[in-house]
Amino acid sequence: MNRILLACSSGMSTSLLVTKMEEHAKSIGDEVKIWAVGQDKAKLEMENADVVLIGPQMSFLKGELQKEADKYHIKVDVIDMMAYGMADGKKAYEQALSLIGDK
Repeated sequence: MNRILLACSSGMSTSLLVTKMEEHAKSIGDEVKIWAVGQDKAKLEMENADVVLIGPQMSFLKGELQKEADKYHIKVDVIDMMAYGMADGKKAYEQALSLIGDK
């Protein structure tokens, strides 16, 4: 089971994207855990994740979060802006899987 953590400023704006990603994963038969947190909780939660995707508004924190994620051998990336803006669960899910695959 893949574990995907989404982080944004407050954890609210990614909640719709989490739902859309879960729907897509279910439609293709993947078992997955996807959850969203605010930026203040991202470092605490990442030890439970296989990948961390952050909202575009947090792109300035990518380096700092990646430094923490390196302790757990996971990747941090900024959610594709179009996928984020359109709540494109399929595109965001595929982005997460490609990062997990590169581990």
